[in-house]
Amino acid sequence: MNQYDQKLVEFIKQNNIKAEHLIFETSCHSVEEAAASANAKPEDFVKNVCVISELTNELIVCIVPGHKRLDVKKLAIIIGTKKLRLANSDEILNKTGYPMGGTPSFGYSAKFFIDDEVLNKEIVYSGGGSQNSLTKCSPLEIVKTNNATKADLTK
Repeated sequence: MNQYDQKLVEFIKQNNIKAEHLIFETSCHSVEEAAASANAKPEDFVKNVCVISELTNELIVCIVPGHKRLDVKKLAIIIGTKKLRLANSDEILNKTGYPMGGTPSFGYSAKFFIDDEVLNKEIVYSGGGSQNSLTKCSPLEIVKTNNATKADLTK
């Protein structure tokens, strides 16, 4: 288990989060790779899209279905600013403590939003801290853990 996986496992344990941490020999970087690794359907996966507010330098994490794309224009309307951009890999690592491609849906400070469609699932798979790991939990657990705002976020 690498340092990122270990950090997330400790966060889950310390915060009594009802989530399962899974480590694989294969990559989970893309939704397709993750689905193959976990022997699950691509529609059961979520992406954690990291966005930066250029006004406040705040990290905004949008949890969206793995097969959909974040609509940044919708997010801008919800937040009330057009000054948003996708975070780069260095910013993601610096602000979350996890590398891009393994960023989990919790375990760091950010303003969290979760797409309405994600909430229709009983269980979802999300980044597990590294490119070879996943977390498996209820979307409601993600909302509870992050005090996430529910919204229509996808195209």
